[in-house]
Amino acid sequence: MICLLPAGCGEDGGFPEGSTMARIRDRGVLIVGIKFDQPMFGYKDPASGRITGFDAEMARLVARDLTGGERNIRFVETVSRERENFLTQQVVDIVIATYSITPARSQVVSFSDPYYYAGQDMLVRTNDESIDEVADLKDKTVCTVEGSTSVDRLRERVPSADLEIVDAYSVCVPALLAGRVDAVSTDNTILLGLLAQHSDTLKLVGKPFGREPYGIGVRKQDTAFRDYLNQLIARSLSDGGWDRAFRDTIGVTGVTPDQSRPANR
Repeated sequence: MICLLPAGCGEDGGFPEGSTMARIRDRGVLIVGIKFDQPMFGYKDPASGRITGFDAEMARLVARDLTGGERNIRFVETVSRERENFLTQQVVDIVIATYSITPARSQVVSFSDPYYYAGQDMLVRTNDESIDEVADLKDKTVCTVEGSTSVDRLRERVPSADLEIVDAYSVCVPALLAGRVDAVSTDNTILLGLLAQHSDTLKLVGKPFGREPYGIGVRKQDTAFRDYLNQLIARSLSDGGWDRAFRDTIGVTGVTPDQSRPANR
């Protein structure tokens, strides 16, 4: 039986013996795979070293519930192509890193219910009027990240685009600013974070295509942990935890949750 008390299982120790939840509780630290280069979701502040963003705040909800404190957490940088490996090799307990739920990935790891929905969009230079929708990427050079669903969608929608596939979006932005690529394409909320750092020279096209459900990744077959996370996500949607995390991160850009917020279950 999984403890689902509203006050948080980590406070009363009511997890099944031998479960992942009990091991994390006994260890006293939640180990989280997250991006370090995505403002608004997972970003390591170069001055303070603090990890900020919506994914980081959702991870802190899990740490607080499992260990009794949101500071009982260790973040491990996890680029897109390493997310499955970090789970299967038990480098981390969970991956919460703009991790889109797909059938292929679900063959290797398990996912929680969606905690966020994003749409793929494009970031271009402010003075570029040639790109107004995804079809305009035809014969353009587009930067995106290896291991992301953005790659597959671009290949499907604009097969003639020349894809520059890199390890991290932080590589794409300098290439875009220097004119080496024509656009950066990935989930719109990731692009909003990148835009916030270069609002005078870059712009978001604002024509989302496709819908990405983000889930928390756990090791395959760990159904008890997955079910626990599903309950925690549902609780955050009903008790205001999700809304506070959004308000303090993505919400500072002025965007509203609208299509991003999962329905209460």
